[in-house]
Amino acid sequence: MEPQKKIRIQAILGGFAALLLLVGLDQWTKALAVEYLAGQRDIDLIPGVLTLHYLENRGAAFGILQNQQWIFVLIAAVFFLAAIAAYWKMPKTRHYLPMHILAVTITAGAVGNVLDRIRLNYVVDFVYISLINFPVFNVADIYVTVSAVLFFIYVIFYYKEEDFQFLKKREQ
Repeated sequence: MEPQKKIRIQAILGGFAALLLLVGLDQWTKALAVEYLAGQRDIDLIPGVLTLHYLENRGAAFGILQNQQWIFVLIAAVFFLAAIAAYWKMPKTRHYLPMHILAVTITAGAVGNVLDRIRLNYVVDFVYISLINFPVFNVADIYVTVSAVLFFIYVIFYYKEEDFQFLKKREQ
């Protein structure tokens, strides 16, 4: 097998394994939240700062679009397909490693929350930063938020426009 093809297969398999691991971690933390937090008093990890608080989120961020699960599933499916296409087309070089990692973590967050929406008809949230009264969130939300911020930082400060030529449709 030629080296480039081998690298491509390793990158795809590695990305898929990482995706499964991250989704598994998200689902495990949510299962723990259901088992130990649902119907229980909040647990102050750092009093006045960080609390474990069980919440069944039937909407999006800040509770918007309550009980509109089909919208979230549709958006996640479109995003998931776009992320897979970009990951597939992205060159498998060290230069693009940050983008590979961010594509996997953002996708893992989306998949983790969609699994909840399909299975439960809501998303399990359990982390509350009481210091700033931030909305309750979960591990998948952390994946998406941190990855999106890092993605924009990389696009603005590290990558150049020509680094994204791989996204353009090839002429036949």
